[in-house]
Amino acid sequence: MSQIVLDHVRKKFGAIDVLHDVSLTIERGEFTVFVGPSGCGKSTLLRSIAGLEEISSGDLFIGGKRMNDTEPSQRGVAMVFQSYALYPHMTVADNMSFGLRMAHRPKAEIDEKVKRAAAILQLEALLDRKPAALSGGQRQRVAIGRAIVRNPDVFLFDEPLSNLDAELRVQTRVEIAKLHQSLGNTIIYVTHDQTEAMTLAQKIVVLRAGRVEQVGPPMELYEDPDNAFVAGFIGSPRMNFLKAKVGPDGCALHFGEIEAAAPRLTSTLKPGDMLQLGIRPEHLDEADGIELPAIVEVVEKLGGTAFVHGKLATGETIVAEKRDVTARMGDALTLRFDMEKTRLFTMDGMRIR
Repeated sequence: MSQIVLDHVRKKFGAIDVLHDVSLTIERGEFTVFVGPSGCGKSTLLRSIAGLEEISSGDLFIGGKRMNDTEPSQRGVAMVFQSYALYPHMTVADNMSFGLRMAHRPKAEIDEKVKRAAAILQLEALLDRKPAALSGGQRQRVAIGRAIVRNPDVFLFDEPLSNLDAELRVQTRVEIAKLHQSLGNTIIYVTHDQTEAMTLAQKIVVLRAGRVEQVGPPMELYEDPDNAFVAGFIGSPRMNFLKAKVGPDGCALHFGEIEAAAPRLTSTLKPGDMLQLGIRPEHLDEADGIELPAIVEVVEKLGGTAFVHGKLATGETIVAEKRDVTARMGDALTLRFDMEKTRLFTMDGMRIR
């Protein structure tokens, strides 16, 4: 049985539709990540699952039971917020055990669960400290520990790493991945961070303006996006999009003065139609193929690789991932790509190939 099912869920705030007819299935034990731009509805969707927002129409099922009218505390979920939400006057142990104490659980049970959670999150030496004496990463681990002691069926994470610095983000991200491996609970995780989504998720849900654009494993979305929005959103740096025109014979594409054969174009395309050609930055470092002359604008060196930002003769900018680069700003550079590794979209973003 699927763990969570959303069936045509809608959410309105007054006259404003925030979620539009969302249908989604999340399997038991799955790590699912909601991604999308700010305001796309990902946090609202998470809060609707938690019961912190009342859905306007549709049905929500958790473990096969309809949860539309069920109180948050009865849904078998635990939520970890961006802001930690720790009690400053309580110790780590007291913060982690607070929910169990309010539920009047036996002291022996509480102590056992806090000890287990502290061991999983490497918090044993911090149990007597108060939040003010902790780093940001330690506070976030305490917030996660507070969720673990409740032993929920589902963990809900709402951008839990956004307040941490870069090094702590990496460390805590690894800890969350280990947590999922050790506990096996269902996790739904909201983020706008590409790295978090690609490295943590077994399944990614891409949202835009309250609608689900695509659902699938991370590499499936990266390599086989349904539309230009998903292609441009998944991946960092984003996919390059170049304007192209279908040639007079319908079998070639023109980029300014450059012509490239374009096999398998659909029969609905006509000579002169404008398209978007999508090229991933790493596919612009081919040994041979179609040539794109560019003028280097910026080189971002990242150790073994570099991102080269260039300007084409058409005035369009492009980013290439290069393994070896000595070019500097103002240099001429020839980029090469294989048409078979590109994706084609209509000007309004519909996938063609």
